[in-house]
Amino acid sequence: IITDSPVMRSMFQYIESISMSPHPVLITGETGVGKELTAKAIHRLSQRQGGFVPVRVAGLEDHVLSDNLFGHTLGAFPGADEVRIGMVEKASGGTLFLDEIGEMGLALQGKLLSLLQNGEFFPLGSAVAKPSDVRIVISTNQDHQVLQESGRFRKDLYHRLCVHHVQVPPLRERREDLLLLVDHFIEEASEKLGKQSPALSLELFPLFEAYSFPGNVRELINLIERSVISS
Repeated sequence: IITDSPVMRSMFQYIESISMSPHPVLITGETGVGKELTAKAIHRLSQRQGGFVPVRVAGLEDHVLSDNLFGHTLGAFPGADEVRIGMVEKASGGTLFLDEIGEMGLALQGKLLSLLQNGEFFPLGSAVAKPSDVRIVISTNQDHQVLQESGRFRKDLYHRLCVHHVQVPPLRERREDLLLLVDHFIEEASEKLGKQSPALSLELFPLFEAYSFPGNVRELINLIERSVISS
């Protein structure tokens, strides 16, 4: 995470203070701010022996997501001709990162709550619970209070998940990082594309400073990659 921002440094200090905790972490922030990078930083600092396992919640039907998370036994449903190990089991001893948790259905939220409360889960088709020593880190770009009030997110699950809360600031609130980020992503894009790094016109920086970057760092990366390609 490239930064020289006091706001980001304050966030880093909080992350360091909670990194060894076994409790869940809720990461909030607008789209493109770097929530997954933040989750990876938390995992690295935690010194957990297992891996970092990311799961994209958005766009998946509940039954598909449930199968991805908890797995299934042989013969659990038509076509289940082999055992499937779910992401929860793969992440045991490490960190399970659930990206865009606000898209998860209520029935599946109940299964996640059971995992958090009991430290165990049931693969589809199994009557025997499996233990899991997994740390849950979740993210959302939605207003979690609105999600709860609308009935789309269980309040009991939210209170279980929000033991620690990290708010990642948008790029417009860390404009002192723009020059650092632009230099970094130009070098990265040039190396990836096998091109010489282009020189920047000084007239660009007032434009960068005045722009709100609604897509945040991800938008900046895409803008720079397009510019390097066409330079």
